[in-house]
This record gives sequence, C-alpha cells and structure tokens, in this order.
Amino acid sequence: MTDLCLTLLCPPALEERVLDTLLMTSEISLFTSTAAAAHGLAHDRLSATEQVLGLAKMTRIDALLPEAHREKVLSMLRQILQGGGVRYWLTPITEAGEVL
Repeated sequence: MTDLCLTLLCPPALEERVLDTLLMTSEISLFTSTAAAAHGLAHDRLSATEQVLGLAKMTRIDALLPEAHREKVLSMLRQILQGGGVRYWLTPITEAGEVL
C-alpha cells in the first residue's frame, strides 16, 4: 500500500479548523503546518493588499495518509471546509522513516 502526502493551502482564518479536523482524523498518521505565501491564486479571492503584493498569506499543511483512505479523507474535508478556499494536491511518498 502506497502512502500519500496531502498538501493543503488554507487561509489563516481556517487554520485552526483545518488543524483540529486533521487531529481528529484517524487516517492521518502525521502532519506538519507552516506559514506560506501563495502565488497565482484567482484575484477575486485576494484582498486589495494581496493583489498589490501578488501573494496571499496561507497556511501550508502536509499530511501523510495511506492511499486507501484518500477518498474518505478528501470527502470529509470537502464536507467540512466547503467554500472556504482551501486548495489541495496529493503526491506519492516513495520513502519515509525515521533517521536513527
């Protein structure tokens, strides 16, 4: 079974909600979050300041999950975060572990 990295970009106003949701999701084994600057988003989703700067302040979350749970997790996130402007992408994990 392949693991995936689910990357989420969420507006700061939704950060706590997204993090709380992931903490309560048993299919997510590990995730990280960090501040990010998003470029290339639709202008109608940006404030006037963000349009001038050419970036939006977002939170980037990288979560590990088994591919078998992909649809369950995405469906749950769509239901909870619908219309919130959260973007995502999935990438395969070729190797993961702990450096001892």
